[in-house]
Amino acid sequence: MAKAEYGLLPILLLLFSPEFIPAATAAASSSITGRRPPIPTLTDVSFIKSSCLATRYPALCIRYLSGYAAVIRRSDHHLAQVALLISLSRARSAASFVTRLSRARGLGQWDHGAVIDCVENMGDTVDRLAQSIHEIARAGRSAGGNFEWHMSNVQTWVSAALTDETTCMDGFTRRSPADPIVKVAVRRRVVNVAQVTSNALALVNRFASRHQSAAGMP
Repeated sequence: MAKAEYGLLPILLLLFSPEFIPAATAAASSSITGRRPPIPTLTDVSFIKSSCLATRYPALCIRYLSGYAAVIRRSDHHLAQVALLISLSRARSAASFVTRLSRARGLGQWDHGAVIDCVENMGDTVDRLAQSIHEIARAGRSAGGNFEWHMSNVQTWVSAALTDETTCMDGFTRRSPADPIVKVAVRRRVVNVAQVTSNALALVNRFASRHQSAAGMP
């Protein structure tokens, strides 16, 4: 079981697209396995909905994850992996946007400084989430103390990514002197990343807790 879950990662890594289109999941799975794309059952979809109740933004969680019910099935491990991949996808999109914005002409001095800081924050976010994805895959084939060690790393890195995202948004608070257009554009994207990252962290914590309970770990 652990080997199968770890082996899912290469398939999941092929599912990237700017909006994480569900059709990409089916196409990637089909091209790799040589089989027809899996069809989710009502139980698979119900698992997504019930799991998302553990998150801070359940409607957003269901919106992003329900299209992957056939890949996730009823695996807490797969659920946490896909949630992290979605977070990474959104973080990369936001990082790309603020990087392009930092090079735009006409930005005021204050705006440019805030955007440059955000570029650094979002770059750190992308790095930490990428680390987390590979680490949670390793956790899937570990047991005992090794599992706890890997999951502790994942939880630390995802929490740090969430802090980076919050730090970026702090530069564009309502009271900041930033240009309103720049402020709204940056915050809209980074808030979305922060929300999906918060949801991913909740599902990571849920996976760790349920795995430890099933294994009889304290």
